[in-house]
Amino acid sequence: MQKKLKIIPTFLQEQYNSLVSNNLENEFQKLHDAEISTEHFSFYTSVSSVFSSKIEGEEIELDSYIKHKKFGIEFLPDYTKKIDDLYNTYIFAKTNILNKKNIENAHKLLSKHIVAKNWQGKIRKQNMFVATPDGKIEYVAATTQEVEVEMQNFYTDLDTLVSAKLNIKEVFFYASLIHLVFVKIHPFNDGNGRTGRLLEKWFLAQHLGYKAWFVDSERYYYKHHQAYYTNLRALGLEYQTLDYNKALPFLLMLPHSL
Repeated sequence: MQKKLKIIPTFLQEQYNSLVSNNLENEFQKLHDAEISTEHFSFYTSVSSVFSSKIEGEEIELDSYIKHKKFGIEFLPDYTKKIDDLYNTYIFAKTNILNKKNIENAHKLLSKHIVAKNWQGKIRKQNMFVATPDGKIEYVAATTQEVEVEMQNFYTDLDTLVSAKLNIKEVFFYASLIHLVFVKIHPFNDGNGRTGRLLEKWFLAQHLGYKAWFVDSERYYYKHHQAYYTNLRALGLEYQTLDYNKALPFLLMLPHSL
């Protein structure tokens, strides 16, 4: 990376490179689609949608969702509708460039049954915090005074990174940082986690091609969800005092998902 970024930190790159296997390219090239996939059904899109939703507490099982999506078996709408929305969002991302407009459109799609229509794809106007199940505040996001400027900086950096010439370790490094910085800004009223995980994979695909959609990161994050949340929390309680020196354990999760 030659151009200086506004908000996405770069200083962990050298340490990251030393810790990520030099076989990353070989492991990535081994990825392939599942035999069960067809022209109208994507197994790995189902996996991504199910496990990204399960991270957010949705009670959905992969086997049931595959029966619904591939074979048309009907379940109660409340059981599948949010996952269907996310599935459609991944399909949208596969054929669209990663940029501000398309991220906003993606949020509109994935949040159809999460937030009110007038907030779909729109930056929040309220202060935002993340609470634990027992009601304790575990993170305070960017304030309403900060969030629009921070997202402008985020989109500027994103455009720079999408157009940059990166090696595969750099691609994985910045994909994870895009995920991390986005969820720390927490720009939407809801659906930030689902969006952040999508952006990570979308960025991989922009640089590495269609095979990136077979990276099983969402399932890996769900299986290791305690570590996922621990690594997210490690940076600090408030947006203004986040310490990205502590981001490395989070950044290493994506290559480990291979």
